[in-house]
Amino acid sequence: MPDPLGDFSFTWPLYAAFLAAYLLGSIPFGVLLTRLAGAGDLRQVGSGNIGATNVLRTGRKGLAALTLLLDAGKGAAAVAVADHWFGPSMAVFAALGVVVGHIAPVWLRFRGGRGVATAFGVLFVFAWPVGVAAAAVWIGTAALFRYSSLAAILAIGSSPAWAWALVGVAEAEVTGLIAIAVIARHAGNIRRLLKGEESRIKLG
Repeated sequence: MPDPLGDFSFTWPLYAAFLAAYLLGSIPFGVLLTRLAGAGDLRQVGSGNIGATNVLRTGRKGLAALTLLLDAGKGAAAVAVADHWFGPSMAVFAALGVVVGHIAPVWLRFRGGRGVATAFGVLFVFAWPVGVAAAAVWIGTAALFRYSSLAAILAIGSSPAWAWALVGVAEAEVTGLIAIAVIARHAGNIRRLLKGEESRIKLG
């Protein structure tokens, strides 16, 4: 069966971009930071997730903020480097690769985070108007309903529509794939939301 992207001798850089971004995305900053800080194995805390929200459950606000920054930063860096040095086609594969890397890191037996921060990092570089719109949706939903997971689902889930309206069809397709991956990782949260068992954001 022929490669839909064309002959491999011409398309291998795209796959290389995906792999490089995947490896960057697979760095589990939350796990590394909490371990270095003596907070134990993050996967044994709270939800077991490797993201900033679960780091916050260790009581280390500074570590949680740094995890959020690094997880978003790796998404932004992957796309920025690929686009600057190799062009928009590379940026597309890097965008997908870095999110998949965070969600399914090989080092953690493919059990990673939910990819929200990394996806936001991607959006702000790949199509910044979409990132701004998605962030507004997150803030509005979180303020109104106080569910972080619901805010993430609606923010990332709405990003393809924002991309189609504000940027273009190609960007909508890429953000759509990212949205599917992120929402799929929220399956447990969706079940708890439907049952009214999801934890709310605690103010103060």
